[in-house]
Amino acid sequence: MSGGGARDAILALARRLAREAGALQRERYEEHHEIDTKSAAVDLVTEVDRACEALVVAAIEKERPGDAILAEEGGGQDRPGAEWRWVIDPLDGTTNYAHSYPRFCVSIGVERAGRSEVGVVYDPLLDELYHAVRGAGAFRNDRPISVTEEPELSRALLATGFAYDRRASEIDNLDHFGDFLKSSRALRRDGSAALDLCYVACGRLDGYWELKLQPWDVAAGSLIVEEAGGRVSDFAGRALAGSAVQILASNGHIHEAMREVLRRSG
Repeated sequence: MSGGGARDAILALARRLAREAGALQRERYEEHHEIDTKSAAVDLVTEVDRACEALVVAAIEKERPGDAILAEEGGGQDRPGAEWRWVIDPLDGTTNYAHSYPRFCVSIGVERAGRSEVGVVYDPLLDELYHAVRGAGAFRNDRPISVTEEPELSRALLATGFAYDRRASEIDNLDHFGDFLKSSRALRRDGSAALDLCYVACGRLDGYWELKLQPWDVAAGSLIVEEAGGRVSDFAGRALAGSAVQILASNGHIHEAMREVLRRSG
């Protein structure tokens, strides 16, 4: 199968699996959940995270057995040298989900030779499916989306989040938060990096920043922002790299102004 044909098949599979995992989340929403912790007392995982990941990973291994898989809860095999690599957050916004707060999603990004090629994010409660393919634009429920044209940080609506180690680490994002609170129109903190990125892509937000994220948090959403006409970088303006990510995503127009705030407060 050609690269383009493979990419189309991967997109179709990612869309299908995102909807199937999202349906499971919707079905189990507001039930009593089995809640465990991982890296910290505030880093939660539920049986629904694990069930969604098992569903997605099993389907990929059946339909594309040679592909690599990097999934948040450890499912699948991250095969060195594989042409295609799936980067999966089966339930982004677990703390929200555990508290029945309605901001969570499924995030599936797919890389080819280390470069993001496909991104799919599904919000099961709003039934909004975001997707992007490199070079082909970004979409919500198959309608094109684009970032805002807002040029002034002072009129921007921004979002951020806080790392799981915030109780122990002095690098806790509070300095950045305070500076952006004074520099922008308003801030939001909704607890799902993937949705925050999609909201930049579709114009609900003008910009977003966060520290200490993992590849599965941003693999799909970053591509969706870029294909919607936005800009994604680390705080220094470089391409994202490494396992612990700092990310700055914007409509492009306010990117340098946001970088300046991060430089001052950092």
